[in-house]
Amino acid sequence: MHYLDNSATTQVCPEAAQAALEAMTVTFGNPSSTHTAGREAKKLLDRSRASVAKALGCRPEELIFTSCGSESDNWALLSGADAMRRKGKHIISSMAEHDAIRRALDLLEAQGYEITRLKPDRSGAVPVSDVAAALREDTVLISLMLVNNETGAVSDIPGVASLLKRTGSQALLHTDAVQAFLKIPFTPASLGADLISVSGHKVHAPKGVGALYVRKGLRMKPMIVGGGQEEGRRAGTEATAQIAAFAAACDAAYPHLRENAEKMRLQREELVRRLQADIPELTVIGGGAPHILSVSLPGWRSEVLMNFLEAREVFVSKSSACKKGGRSHVLEAMGLDAKTIDGALRIGLSRFTAQADLDALCLGLREARATLAHR
Repeated sequence: MHYLDNSATTQVCPEAAQAALEAMTVTFGNPSSTHTAGREAKKLLDRSRASVAKALGCRPEELIFTSCGSESDNWALLSGADAMRRKGKHIISSMAEHDAIRRALDLLEAQGYEITRLKPDRSGAVPVSDVAAALREDTVLISLMLVNNETGAVSDIPGVASLLKRTGSQALLHTDAVQAFLKIPFTPASLGADLISVSGHKVHAPKGVGALYVRKGLRMKPMIVGGGQEEGRRAGTEATAQIAAFAAACDAAYPHLRENAEKMRLQREELVRRLQADIPELTVIGGGAPHILSVSLPGWRSEVLMNFLEAREVFVSKSSACKKGGRSHVLEAMGLDAKTIDGALRIGLSRFTAQADLDALCLGLREARATLAHR
């Protein structure tokens, strides 16, 4: 199998799988219990929080574990807007965000907030100048994706943070960094963000765990109420197995972040070079991050190409997995023509991507071009 859909999810690494197994079979107590088994589970939870916080570059107490990136996104927007509601009701985001952001914005709009949805540029990123033009005195929240999940475009979040500081804006700054975490170097300090969403299954941990960075001093209303877990910020018994696995995946990848990013950058460059040589009409869409390559074969249908590749055990996608086959709103927002959108493929690399995977993809697309009918 040649798996090249790592932007949808990643293979769980051995370190994470082992950590999850041990948490489920050895350190399986409830972290809130006061007996020995509970105290051992609490120690595991604390160690895991410290590991993920180290990889993110924040204090452990600034990190709250969630069930996924979507929950982190929802919480950041809904509670962030609520925390600022007395200061204004204007929010800035973009038309190229993940559906977890888009749907949360729809909810806020229904509650009376005014949403400015900025159009991305031709790479899929959102220019700081456009944010500056949309910024108002009553703007209380800005949410922009750091790395676009479909094109790999990198938005200038530090530039937005500098804009807010320079203008004296009161707005909170949130970034969905799910596709950026452990793929490109950043910290909360380098971004200047107040809220940052990350997810485990994009970095070789299991599905079902994510985290939200909340800047120290910023009070966020819980979305889930009940017990006093996560220092009273998110109720519910912590998913210690997934959290331990998330930490193990971070411990395995973080020391090699830059070399892994460079490896993927070179692989991406190789793919662009080879595919453009084999398929002259192929279009590269956007770009910026080392691990995401969006291309289009205008005139061929994405679904047909994907099925052709799948028959050869090469797995790619055409947009976010959350779209479930729907048309990409990101590519539409970028203003691409229908043929380019309908022929688009997203190739997602990881630190485990091998040369054989690249070769299989290039061969498969070359054969697809020669075999499939052009429409």
